[in-house]
Amino acid sequence: MKALIKRCWDLYKMYEEGINYLIFGFLAFVLNYVLYYVLESILHINYLGATAVSWMLTVLFAYWTNRTFVFKSKNKSADSLLKEFSSFIGARIATEFLEIGFMYLAVDILSMNSYIAKLIGQVLVIVSNYFLSKLWIFKKK
Repeated sequence: MKALIKRCWDLYKMYEEGINYLIFGFLAFVLNYVLYYVLESILHINYLGATAVSWMLTVLFAYWTNRTFVFKSKNKSADSLLKEFSSFIGARIATEFLEIGFMYLAVDILSMNSYIAKLIGQVLVIVSNYFLSKLWIFKKK
């Protein structure tokens, strides 16, 4: 049993960044989806507005978790933090336009259920965000 635990730990350490991204990406997805549901179904905000508001709140959560637990950014100075945060926001804005465009196409043009469209859109966004974060925002110097 001890050997199995050690092997699992070794695998985790080997793939820590990817595993942590999946964990915190999943939590961000849940947060985004729950916020979207509350805004759209309970507060009756249309799907585009609900998508935008849920995105804004989720981005703040995602920046903190990506910076702290996934990519373990060492930036401490105000300038480097501002550059990192603005790059993160810029990338997230780009993927939010991707999601809103996909939602419009799926819901308004293809008449897809908005919740299914939201699920598919979130998968596209999560994959895009990982590569933007790894290759651009939190790249090791």
